[in-house]
Amino acid sequence: MDWGIKNRLSQIIKPETGHTVMLAVDHGYFLGPTTKLENARQTIDPLLPYADALMLTRGILRTSVDPEASVPVVLRVSGGTSIIGRDLANEEITTSMEEAVRLNAAAVALSIFVGTDYEHQTLTNLASLVDKGQEYGIPILAVTAVGKELGKRDFRFISLSCRIAAELGASFVKTYYCDDFEKVVESCPVPVVIAGGPKLETELDAMKLAHDAVQKGATGVDMGRNIWQSPHPIAMIKAIRAVVHESKPPEEALEVFNQNK
Repeated sequence: MDWGIKNRLSQIIKPETGHTVMLAVDHGYFLGPTTKLENARQTIDPLLPYADALMLTRGILRTSVDPEASVPVVLRVSGGTSIIGRDLANEEITTSMEEAVRLNAAAVALSIFVGTDYEHQTLTNLASLVDKGQEYGIPILAVTAVGKELGKRDFRFISLSCRIAAELGASFVKTYYCDDFEKVVESCPVPVVIAGGPKLETELDAMKLAHDAVQKGATGVDMGRNIWQSPHPIAMIKAIRAVVHESKPPEEALEVFNQNK
């Protein structure tokens, strides 16, 4: 990696622990006003001191994040479809690398849809974005999304998606946790961050997800709904930080949550 890419990546993945707690607030780009994210600024502001990075779109960055905040930005640059559209996987690059530079992004993120009709399109989008990232010294996060028609989340499918993303030059990958997750990490030569996914039944379930993933080699989490849809989001992100950065087991992280809620 060039110096600029390494430096920006180190803002997201903390060198002290080798891990990261990213806060995902980009859901509105295809879900619209998601529950508890209707007023994005109100949700984001209290969590900023505890996030290693924010993943969001340029619109929410400009309207809902204080420009004096020091948190690194992972800028989502793909989209073009909605949850009610016919082809959720039909994403294009929607934000230029020049715009990412203007917004001082530490990294940019793009979804790939392996196994869908738009596999080729989204993978070539990733390759083009990697070229631009190299030109500007900005790391690329590949998000291994799935379309409506795919329920595949076994380690073979996840490994395939992550490895292809790395082969095309992604600096790090966001994917789903699955059984045999350690095999995904072993076969992917770049850092792997897990998605928090939909809101889980309890806070402890989310802590277990983060703990199991990190124990099996994940570099960290990019968690959204399981933090800001909690009745106690600050307590929740503190608990997740304890799991990811301090290697606390879920039961001890739950104590952190209870002490802070």
